[in-house]
Amino acid sequence: MRGTLLLLAGMLAPAIALAAPPATAPSAPAAKPATKAAPPPAAAACTPPEPPPASARPTKPPLPDKPACLDAKGGCPGWEAYSYNDAIKAYNLQAQAFRPIAEAYMQKLNAYVKASADYAQCEVNAMQK
Repeated sequence: MRGTLLLLAGMLAPAIALAAPPATAPSAPAAKPATKAAPPPAAAACTPPEPPPASARPTKPPLPDKPACLDAKGGCPGWEAYSYNDAIKAYNLQAQAFRPIAEAYMQKLNAYVKASADYAQCEVNAMQK
């Protein structure tokens, strides 16, 4: 085990020495550079897109519970079949109201995807300049 650690330490020591900044002599006067370093290139005007908030995601209305007697051989009594039918009609109305809301959210998501592609292209163009 100790031999393995020493071997690893020996392999890492040259890498650490290369990563460390070069030491300067404290007695030598610091030479001033003749020219200033070039300023970093100006960042491109690429702005990352904002996704639609997750809280705006619409939730689909839940299906009504199917009565157990519906699958039975004899079927359901009239009142239970009627109440299930009424629940299905109410669900259909909720689903009709849900559809335009879901489509609007989907349009926002598609706009976000397009803006993400435009942002990525902008970044690529900025790197190539």
